[in-house]
Amino acid sequence: MLTNSKIYVAGHHGLVGSAIMRCLQKNGYTNIIYRSSKELDLRNQEAVNKFFEVEKPEYVFLAAAKVGGILANSTAPADFMYDNLMISSNVVHAAYEYKVKKLLFLGSSCIYPKMAPQPIKEEYLLTGALEPTNEGYALAKISGMQMCKFYRRQYGCDFISAMPTNLYGINDNFDLKTSHVLPAMIRKFHEAKVQHKPEVVLWGTGKVLREFLYVDDLADALVFLMNNYSAESHVNIGTGEDLSINDLALIIKQVVDYEGDIVYDTTKPDGTPRKLLDVSLLHSLGWKHQISLEEGVKRVYKWYVGEKID
Repeated sequence: MLTNSKIYVAGHHGLVGSAIMRCLQKNGYTNIIYRSSKELDLRNQEAVNKFFEVEKPEYVFLAAAKVGGILANSTAPADFMYDNLMISSNVVHAAYEYKVKKLLFLGSSCIYPKMAPQPIKEEYLLTGALEPTNEGYALAKISGMQMCKFYRRQYGCDFISAMPTNLYGINDNFDLKTSHVLPAMIRKFHEAKVQHKPEVVLWGTGKVLREFLYVDDLADALVFLMNNYSAESHVNIGTGEDLSINDLALIIKQVVDYEGDIVYDTTKPDGTPRKLLDVSLLHSLGWKHQISLEEGVKRVYKWYVGEKID
């Protein structure tokens, strides 16, 4: 990408999209286009085609998606599957029709089998059953990734896919009904602190293992891949390190400065036992994450309570 290349960031208001915007602007890219979901419904094929016909973007970061945690995914699987299938199908096909130079599709590590060997290599895709609580979302993301592969194979399109691990950062979703585990914990611990509650109740056992990547690190990796990678295989993006949910809770508890107890509601689901990505391919390409989990949590908490981020 040249600094004046026309770049479309789909989903620019979201956690990932807003981080991509920050990264592009930081690196001197000046011709960035975007539309809010109210201005352009990516589920509407006619609207998407009209947008690509008029704007003619050269590069596309497809970060738009309907996302949520265990509760949201398990209670509305049809919505998650339909919305994400339509978004990926419409944007990928329009990118082909209107001769986009390169497209990067964002998947999710939930596309891998629930009981995949650890750490998870790219080639483990489609080798086993998915986690039932987010199967609709996962199937839609798998379809989008496979579309990129097949458009590359059949039409020679330079479409690539990246599979990030669990993300967190500025502009995260802190709604307790629809958020992911890390922002939900930040909100729970903060509210317990200000309300002087004696304990914080968390779902599950606290024993499952998760990997977390600060979203600005992800954005840096995506711009890197857009400029340096072109192949059928998707690329895992993560830290290559994981920790238990309980250890994560202890980090957040310390950052928030909460002094009460942590209690686990074991009647609630844990989800996948472990989900650590193998990032050997990404490292071999020359990219590694820079922001530690502790530093990232501090940044997000400062943003959440309204303080200035350094």
